[in-house]
Amino acid sequence: MIQHTFGLLVKPSAQWRTIAKLPTPSFNTLILYPCLMALLPAIAWYYGTSRIGWSVGDGGQAIKLTMESARQISILFYLGMVACVLAIGYFVHWMSRTYGADSSFAKGIVVAGLTATPLFIAGLVGFYPVLWVDLLIGVVAISWSIYLLYLGIPIVMGIPEERGFLFSSAVVAIGLVILIGLMVTSVILWDMGAAPAFTD
Repeated sequence: MIQHTFGLLVKPSAQWRTIAKLPTPSFNTLILYPCLMALLPAIAWYYGTSRIGWSVGDGGQAIKLTMESARQISILFYLGMVACVLAIGYFVHWMSRTYGADSSFAKGIVVAGLTATPLFIAGLVGFYPVLWVDLLIGVVAISWSIYLLYLGIPIVMGIPEERGFLFSSAVVAIGLVILIGLMVTSVILWDMGAAPAFTD
């Protein structure tokens, strides 16, 4: 699994072609990829928000979450990432026939999970939360993920690039809808008791 991570960051086109040739059992195994990779940002942000903290403005005292609050939010963060990958993977599979692609639910999850690789890796900035650095790395990671999506969909699904562009654009639109749904869910969970608790 780890070779896919480095391949998508260094030689994405060649890596997508390698992934496209994988047999069905390998796709079933790769379903675990997003589940494992999502641990990286969850652990990083748990440590960063509870042990290191962040400051607003110059020279302010570091703001930290309590261990219990950071643990609860990190678990919900992990579950949210995995749920988003599963949802996008489902829609990739669901839309595949519309664009003339041969797909399976496992293949959809793998495409969504591998596309999110830069986001999972960028989540490691959580070990040391600095707002402007996190935002900068986040924008780069989102841009690379979208590039991977547009590059990978036509290769893995075995469809022409023109159709792959439309397919990828539809997936991006669904991703934005899921993002809004995740934000609404976060507000509801905060209201139900999962709001952050800060140390004194």
